[in-house]
Amino acid sequence: MPTFHVDTPHGCYPVIVGRGIVARAAQYIPSKSGKVFVISTEDVWKHQGAALERGLESIAHEVLHLPGGEENKRLHFVEQLAEDMVERGGDRSSIVVAFGGGIVNDMAGFLAAIFMRGLSVLQVPTTLLAQVDASIGGKTGVNLVSGKNLIGSFHQPVAVLIDPAVLATLPEREYRAGLYEIVKAGVIREPELFWFLAEQSSAVLAREDAALDRIIADSVRMKAEVVSGDEREADLRRILNLGHTFGHALEAQTGYRRFLHGEAVAWGMKAAVYLAENAGYLSAEASVEILEEIALYGPIPPLDGIRADDLLARLVHDKKTLQGKVHFVVPVRIGEVKVVSGLDEKQVLEAMRTALA
Repeated sequence: MPTFHVDTPHGCYPVIVGRGIVARAAQYIPSKSGKVFVISTEDVWKHQGAALERGLESIAHEVLHLPGGEENKRLHFVEQLAEDMVERGGDRSSIVVAFGGGIVNDMAGFLAAIFMRGLSVLQVPTTLLAQVDASIGGKTGVNLVSGKNLIGSFHQPVAVLIDPAVLATLPEREYRAGLYEIVKAGVIREPELFWFLAEQSSAVLAREDAALDRIIADSVRMKAEVVSGDEREADLRRILNLGHTFGHALEAQTGYRRFLHGEAVAWGMKAAVYLAENAGYLSAEASVEILEEIALYGPIPPLDGIRADDLLARLVHDKKTLQGKVHFVVPVRIGEVKVVSGLDEKQVLEAMRTALA
């Protein structure tokens, strides 16, 4: 099984990509752990819970449920889970097992970060997007009405277990939303992955084992390398935000109900491409190639009724806005991006209007 290591000042941990790894989950629970709390959603538990139950059959554990849905990624539900853990005897020796998509990984990770000032957490992502993004790197948090993930903490897991086999039950829309994150990885730093996605789209969309295992492993390796070089997004890690500044504004503007996170990032990548081309960072040829690949793994849900001016107003609340300056990640060629600020507001508005058209 391919294993990648994230090595940060706060610890080194493995990210294992392998079919059937969920069945070995007990091996990754530290031996001195106290109560084991599995955090999931009812739908994930219905489709995949039996696999994790087999993986933890030698260890006593309790299952707690979150409601699911980006609109429910709020502090209130984290507090409810914390109360449940106290009632069930949770203490500083307890461990949280996050079993679900990106929302579960973010919220369960945040719960682990703050419960009794910090518990261990094992991340077991069950969606493609969570496998290549949310579960790796220790970013945890919840949303505010005013913006996405504005309350959170960096809290690295003890391990990440990525089983491509669990994606067999993933709805098509969720699967494609995850593919957008892999397209993003190709644009940012992995040109060979980008061209593989362009040339092998039939195999990727059919979820053929070899193609799926390859694109997951490439994406995971890239993110592990970037996080190891910059744990807390002070420099290099900012490149992972391609499409996020625009995409987060879109999610907040629509109440976190209209778009999946990967879909919002896909739209955000389109806006970033238009901005990069108009500002002279990206060639017209590369712009077309990136936009065509985004379309290849679409569609993005309809964007009607959304105003670029409203999205612009939300950009100032993004986590990547520093001292009043909005920072954008823009592609300069396939496999390379840069972080820029101080761009003309008219250029930003025009890029968003073009992406919304």
